[in-house]
Amino acid sequence: MLRAVCAAAALSAPFVVPSAARADGDVLRIGIITDMSGQYSQGNGEGSVAAARLAVEDFGPTVLGRRIEIISADHQNKPDIASAIVRNWIDTKGVDVIAEGVNSAVALAVQAVTHERNRIFLISGSGSSDLTGKHCSPTSVHWTYDTYASSNTTAKAVVARGRMTWFFLTADYAFGHALERDAAKTVEASGGTVLGKVRHPFNNPDFSSFLLQAQSSPAAVIALANSGSDFANAVKQANEFGLMQSDKTMVALQVTLTDAASLGLDVLQGTLFTESFYWDRTPETRAYAERFFARRKAMPTAYQAGVTSAITHYLKAVRAAGTTDSAAVMATMRATPVDDFFAQGGKVRVDGRMVHDMYLMRFKKPSQSRSRWDLYELVATVPGDEAFRPLGEGGCPYVQN
Repeated sequence: MLRAVCAAAALSAPFVVPSAARADGDVLRIGIITDMSGQYSQGNGEGSVAAARLAVEDFGPTVLGRRIEIISADHQNKPDIASAIVRNWIDTKGVDVIAEGVNSAVALAVQAVTHERNRIFLISGSGSSDLTGKHCSPTSVHWTYDTYASSNTTAKAVVARGRMTWFFLTADYAFGHALERDAAKTVEASGGTVLGKVRHPFNNPDFSSFLLQAQSSPAAVIALANSGSDFANAVKQANEFGLMQSDKTMVALQVTLTDAASLGLDVLQGTLFTESFYWDRTPETRAYAERFFARRKAMPTAYQAGVTSAITHYLKAVRAAGTTDSAAVMATMRATPVDDFFAQGGKVRVDGRMVHDMYLMRFKKPSQSRSRWDLYELVATVPGDEAFRPLGEGGCPYVQN
């Protein structure tokens, strides 16, 4: 039986924040670090800032007598820029909590800073399962999804349908590597075989050479281990190459609603994938989506919905704990179930993983869709304990067998 323990005391003492960082003690500041200008800006970006504002709107303008303020910045998909911004926010602006962090390389860098500075990091847009594995932090919560849950559910479903041989087309950075690794493990554990892989640069416009390698492989499945504009470009060009109409099965290991809406169901129809949130799943998700749409004229992505849910849970924990002290707030967040529009019966584990149900989805046929955003069909609900990696298997140093 697993026994989870927090070993923060065994680590070196956290950085002592300069007194200037707490000078503005009547304000609780939330910093949204995200991609405002690059390939993730549509699914995250300003929409994630709007999602944070919805959380504050729902919670109320103050907590513990402090006015809640949101600030934001564009990390430009560069870990060094993100780290510098977050370090400055904490040291000079008294930011209490960091949220979002799309791009796994960025999130890993920010997580190192927030751990050092003893600040909570609410991760929504980033996917690498290493964030709660070998790089886990006692002050981080990985909220929305991760590469293990996304790939595990999809790979099991596709192999179960008899598609046993796989070829990966993978983004060459932390997120893509983790997505490929986690999917490959599931494929092989399920009796399938990985016949090959090719890695493409981040933010890549031309997939011709990579798709030719995939096309020439005898593999039955071509798995796209990428996201954002890389995913969109790969799918568009695969369609032009005729791969979408061939005997090969195209598998999307990570899908963003805004990218899917731009690509259209003519291209995507029938493709299986796994999602953590869909705006049209329940009355509660639809109510949230309507409020978000009124501000952004787009339905919320899972990452944006995750920002709202995570910040709301954090603020409730601050109120319940009666303090913004990171250790006390984290303890309260772990002890409190997550029951909202995003997740029902969710739980925050000691490794930082927020465990909740995931959803095996299929893109609808164009004839089934009623609007631009009516894209997904629910195939199966996967309980969180089945979707996410077991607590003892990630290599997090705060977990002992």
